[in-house]
Amino acid sequence: MSTLPMQDRSNSEKNMNGLTPKEIALLSGIRKRKSELLIEIQRLKDEIAEVSSEMETIEQRDNSTKDDPRAKQLLTGKKKFNIDPEKGIEYLVANTLLNNTPEDIAHFLFNEEGLNKTMIGNYLGENKEFNLEVFRIFVELHNFERRLLVDALREFLWSFRLPGEAQKIDRMMEAFAKRYCDQNPEMFTSTDTCYVLSFSIILLNTSLHNPSVKDKPTLEKFIQMNRGINCGEDIPSDTLASLYESIKNEQFKIPEDDGNDITRTFFNPDREGWLIKEGGLHKSWRKRYFILKDNCLYYFKNIGDREPRGIIPLENLQVREVQDARRKVTFNNNMNLWKVVRLVLVVD
Repeated sequence: MSTLPMQDRSNSEKNMNGLTPKEIALLSGIRKRKSELLIEIQRLKDEIAEVSSEMETIEQRDNSTKDDPRAKQLLTGKKKFNIDPEKGIEYLVANTLLNNTPEDIAHFLFNEEGLNKTMIGNYLGENKEFNLEVFRIFVELHNFERRLLVDALREFLWSFRLPGEAQKIDRMMEAFAKRYCDQNPEMFTSTDTCYVLSFSIILLNTSLHNPSVKDKPTLEKFIQMNRGINCGEDIPSDTLASLYESIKNEQFKIPEDDGNDITRTFFNPDREGWLIKEGGLHKSWRKRYFILKDNCLYYFKNIGDREPRGIIPLENLQVREVQDARRKVTFNNNMNLWKVVRLVLVVD
C-alpha cells in the first residue's frame, strides 16, 4: 500500500478541513476565549448564589423583625438616628431600648449595625459635655495594643466618618493619638509625635491615591516631611518606609458620605402616596408625599426628595376620625400625650 509523503499528507488534511493556517489559529483563539468565558460565567453564578443566600438571610431576619415589637422599635430608632442622631437617641431612650448614659450610647454607636457613619461622626463631634464623654468612651472601645499605627488609624477612621470642621477633626485626632500612645507607650516620645505622624499618613494617603494629585510624593519626600517630629528627633527611616509602603499598597477605606441612606430605606415601601398634613406650629394644610415603611410614616415635600421632612413612628397609635366639614376623611393620629398629627386622605 502506497503512502503519501508527510508534507503531502499535511496539505491533504488542511484541504479536507477546508481551513487555512490563519483560520485554524483563529479557531484556536475562539476556543480558548470560550473556555475563559465559561470559567467567568461559573464565577458569576457562584457570586449570584452567594448574594442570593445573603438576601435570603436578610429577608429571614426582616421577617423575624416584623414579629418582634422591640426589634421594630430598634429598627425605627436606628432609622431616626440616620436622619437626626439626637432624635434617634431620644426615641431609643424613651422606648427603654437604650439607657441615657454615655457608656450605653458609646457602646451602641460602636457595636450596632446599620447606623450611618456620617451621623455617628456628627454626634460624636458635638462640643457638648455629654457628647464629649460619649466620644471619650467610644475611643476607649478601640483596642490598639501592639497594632501598627497605620492599622490602628485604618480601624479608627472606619468606625465613623470624620466631620468636616477642622476643630472637630483636631479634637478627634488628638483623642486617637492619646489612646494609641496609652496602649503603646514605647512607640513615641509623646502623643504630639503620634498626632503629627497620623495627619502626615492621612495626607500621604490623599496624595498617593487622589487622581487629581499629579506629583506623587516619593518615600524620600515622605521621610523628609517628617524629620524632627519626634520631639526634635527623627523617626527611624525603616518605620516611615513601612508606613509609606502600607499606604501605597492599600489606601484607607474611609466611609463614604452616604447622607441619610434614604435610597435604601425607601427602596421597597409598604405603601406610598399623597396625603394632606396639618402643620405643627403653623396650622396650615400642606400636601406631602408619604411613604410607609417598617411601621413608620416618612413624609416629603416632593416625590424623589432624598431627605424626608419628618418621620412619624406608629407605635401605640390610636386613629380616630375627625368630623371636619371642610375636609373629608380626616384622621387624628394620637402618638402620645404631647403630639397629635392630623392627616387627610387625598381623594381625586
